[in-house]
Amino acid sequence: MNAFLSTLQEHEVEIPCPGAVLRGDLSIPVGATGLVIFAHGSGSSRLSPRNRLVANELHRKKLATLLFDLLTPREAIAEAHTGELRFNIPMLTERLVAVTRWAQQQESVKNLGIGFFGASTGAAAALVAAAKIPEVQAVVSRGGRTDLAGDAIEQVRAATLLIVGALDDAVIDWNEESLELLRGEKHLSLIADATHLFAEPGALEEVAELAANWFESHLTHTKQEGN
Repeated sequence: MNAFLSTLQEHEVEIPCPGAVLRGDLSIPVGATGLVIFAHGSGSSRLSPRNRLVANELHRKKLATLLFDLLTPREAIAEAHTGELRFNIPMLTERLVAVTRWAQQQESVKNLGIGFFGASTGAAAALVAAAKIPEVQAVVSRGGRTDLAGDAIEQVRAATLLIVGALDDAVIDWNEESLELLRGEKHLSLIADATHLFAEPGALEEVAELAANWFESHLTHTKQEGN
């Protein structure tokens, strides 16, 4: 076992939100310097292997992570048949905001700077939530449907990294348009020979490294311990 894994505190949590209680996994390395909250993509969950791979890389950089289900189990079953909730960006944003406010009240992570990692439709929710929460310091979008963020993207002040597969043509177009609208620090990274799910050898690992470096550079403690 790697040394950092032996000092990783992991907690299963239940997070109250308007009309729902959401399940989550909070992981905190010793000496954590920031907290990254994940917003998963369409039809996924907190158990997404892609997001778990990214989270593991963040832990190596001493970044805490909170992966949670945007939908309740009952909603997820209905969603599998209808596919409607995954595009309900206002609802997903409301839940991400509630989860963020919950995290800001937890003793173990309340002093950590906050970042969002959003994938696919979750990236739209991450951007809209970042526009609503000025304390969010950084956002990373993986294959994000940034077009679904609407006008809110112009209100985002967090440092934002957009990561897209170089073969994911439609998503590249949406992200290039979003890049122009972002007002804060921003960057678009294309992963060579990668498609939307970054299933190609080494592609997801490159995403994880880019994300970890971005958050490591932009997340700082919000206040001194003990205050």
